[in-house]
Formats: sequence, structure tokens, C-alpha cells
Amino acid sequence: MAPTQKALLESVPKQLLIGGTWRDASDGTTIAVEDPSSGATLARVADATVADGRAALDAAVAAQADWATTAPRDRGEILRAAFEQISERADEFAMLMTLEMGKTLAESAGEVAYGAEFFRWFSEEAVRIHGRWSVAPNGATRLLTMKKPVGPTLMITPWNFPLAMGTRKIGPAIAAGCTMVVKPASQTPLTMLALAQLLMDCGLPPGVLNVVTTDRTGEVMEPLIRDPRLRKLTFTGSTGVGRRLVEQSAEQLLRVSMELGGNAPFLVFEDADLDRAVEGAMLAKMRNIGEACTAANRFLVHESVAEEFGRKFAAKMAALTVGKGTKKGVDVGPLIDGKARDGVSELVADATAKGATVVTGGKQVSGRGYFFEPTVITDVPMNARMMTEEIFGPVAPITTFRTEAEAIRKANSTEYGLASYVFTQDVGRVIRVSEGLEYGMIGVNQGIISNPAAPFGGVKASGFGREGGFEGIEEYLETTYVGIAP
Repeated sequence: MAPTQKALLESVPKQLLIGGTWRDASDGTTIAVEDPSSGATLARVADATVADGRAALDAAVAAQADWATTAPRDRGEILRAAFEQISERADEFAMLMTLEMGKTLAESAGEVAYGAEFFRWFSEEAVRIHGRWSVAPNGATRLLTMKKPVGPTLMITPWNFPLAMGTRKIGPAIAAGCTMVVKPASQTPLTMLALAQLLMDCGLPPGVLNVVTTDRTGEVMEPLIRDPRLRKLTFTGSTGVGRRLVEQSAEQLLRVSMELGGNAPFLVFEDADLDRAVEGAMLAKMRNIGEACTAANRFLVHESVAEEFGRKFAAKMAALTVGKGTKKGVDVGPLIDGKARDGVSELVADATAKGATVVTGGKQVSGRGYFFEPTVITDVPMNARMMTEEIFGPVAPITTFRTEAEAIRKANSTEYGLASYVFTQDVGRVIRVSEGLEYGMIGVNQGIISNPAAPFGGVKASGFGREGGFEGIEEYLETTYVGIAP
């Protein structure tokens, strides 16, 4: 029987995890975790100080040598056990995410399944870390390469996918033999704290995973980034913050992985199956209430089918039910906070002031919580802010194109390059457009492309490095070459 919401919240640790021990912040301060559907406080968690952050890195450094020499199979078995435990407790994790982040229970359940898969995938990759042996071209030397863990890693995760953004980083680090300090977003720390306890219950040794919750992120994290004992930084979040972190990381020449902002184009060509394109648009736009870096941000539709696509898309959006994510029948939960909701409102106002037409939605929902109506806007000019800025909400702007070349040009007219979507039935066009798009990921005739078995990441201002797939574990490994004279 699943625990009540109150019992679930009470069961989650609220302290810092340092060296295998749960402890309060050194100055005793705490952070309020808010329910975005009402603004009410769900719980209070420790607000770490600079000293606490340093202690967490101390613990990770102390545990690194033993963890690096732990048998790959043993590391993999811990991940496999954690995968099974998350799957068994899927309802609990889904409810916890819905309470602190706002997405519907169905959305949260999908994230639990997706997030758990990273642990299963990397449990299998742990035993497949390998180098190579070869004879030098001149025959005089034998060439040996070996893979070693990078070392202590700082992970800063966002609020929009509280479980999956953690497992996507923690999974390969455990598999590779790296210790960690994790700083979850202050809006949604509970899921990470619950995950950390689960990993310890599955046998993860003390100090391998340390969790530091804090609302003083820059103050606490910068000394760690500048500490010569840290060897890697991985961050998922905004491009602006990512740029600052990369600058800080340069002092120690850290290995860095950055998964940053997006401005995903959704291209619908004249030969597309429009019903399939509309279904794909609903997935690409409304997954996670639009609060996803992979969310379709701009809908570029061929002028010959734009009216029909817009009409069908608007009808689907208008039929969605907005409300508290824990309630049955709700399709769209609240945005994360008032700032996010107001930011979406400003983008809509800017577009309409520049001539765009709201077909459905377009307003904040009155009452408690941070709700915004599912919105479709047509005739959006290219100089509207929402065509260049990440919307991060349930708003779909539609503009048109005439030629394939124009579609590619408009799609690439952004500093970002994370995800993109293409709907067409022309195989040749799929190849041409995929080659022309400047994006790390392209979904063809589908609205969801994230997959633990595939490399997730972008180009340009969307960052560098890959998470997931065979490539994901390489981010946590260094290569050593040994030349042997026979």
C-alpha cells in the first residue's frame, strides 16, 4: 500500500548527505520547498554553507581511491539493485515529484521509468569499460590504452526533471568509478534526497555520493569548482549560468559537461501526415508542461498546411485540463513558480504586441498556484522574443515557410542547438534536412527523442558533452596510453 502524501514527505531525509551521514547545515539554516500548485510549504531542507560544501568534497576525495578500484561488476550490481528499487517504488517517486515540481502523476510516472533506465543501462556499461592493445606501425613497441575514472565530480542538477537529471549523471559516474557531490535545485531537492537514501540502501559505500542542498548556490559551489581536488563538473541548466560555470572551471582545467538551454524548432513540411504531426507536436510541446530543454519552442509549418495544422493543434491544446497534478483527469500542472509563470506571460504579450494572434489560451489561470493556459499563437513574427528565447511553458508559436532551404535557415537562426523535430514522408528530405540542421538531436516523425540508450546533448550555446548511450560513460573516463618495449 502506497504511503499517504504526509507520510511520504516525512519519510524523505531533509539533511545533507556527507560521507554516508545525514547531518544539518553547519549554521542550522533551512530552505522551504514549495508546492507550485498552491504556494504552500511542503517541507524544509538543510541550506548548506561553504563549510558544508567543502566537507562534501572532502568526503568524495577520501572515498575516490577505494571506489575506483571496486570491481566493475560490483559497481554495476549496485546500479542494477537501485534500478529495481526505483521500479518497485515508482508510485512513491512519482508522487514526490508531482508534489514538489507540479507535473501530473502520469508525467511523473513516465519520468520514473525513464530515469530508472539510466541505472539499468549503466549497470550494463560498467563491465564494458575497455581499452585496446596494438602493435606500433614500426613493430618496435606495443601500444596499450586503459580507461580510468576521472575522479571526484560536482553535479549540479535542475528542477524540471528531479529524478532523471540525477540518474543520467549519477549512473555513469558510479559505473566509471567516480565519487560525487550532487547539488540538486533548491525548488525540487526531495526527489534527489530520496534517491540518495535508496542508493545507500542498495550498498553504495559512504562518501561515493554526497548531496548538498542549498539556496546559496554560487557561494557554496564556486569554491568547490576552484578546488584542485575536483576533477569534473557537470551541469544542466540555463546557458547564462553554464557560461559562468565554464569560466570558473577554467582555473583548474576541469573536465566539463554542459547541457544548457534550447530553442527547438518543429518543422512540418507540406507532405507530412498532419494528424501524426499534431500528435507529435503535443508530445514535443506539452511534455513536462513545456518545461523541458527539448520542448518544441518554434513551430515552422509549410504555408500550404499551416492553417489546417494550426486548427487541429489548437483544438487539441484547448481540450487539455489544467489543475493540480495529483488530481485525476488533469493534463497540465502548474509552472514551477511565479517568476516562470510571469515570464511566459511576458513572452505572449510581446508576441501579440508585434502582430501575432492567440488562437487558444494566452492567459494565466486565476487563483492559487502558478498555472498558465495551454496556448497556440499564429502569425508570430521572427522578431518576437519567443522566437529566440526559451519559453519553458505551455505556449506554441506558429510561423510559416515556403521552401526547404527557408525552413532550415529559420530553424538554425538561434544560438541554441539542442533538439529539433522534422515531420515529412520524403526520405531524401529527411537526410538533407538532418544534414542541414545545427542540432545535437533530431526527431523524425516523433515528438519524444530522449532515450537512455542514445547520446543526449547539443551544440553551439546548448553545451557540449553527451549523457546516455555508449558515449555517456566516456564523460567520466580518462584515457592513459602505455608504451611497452617487448
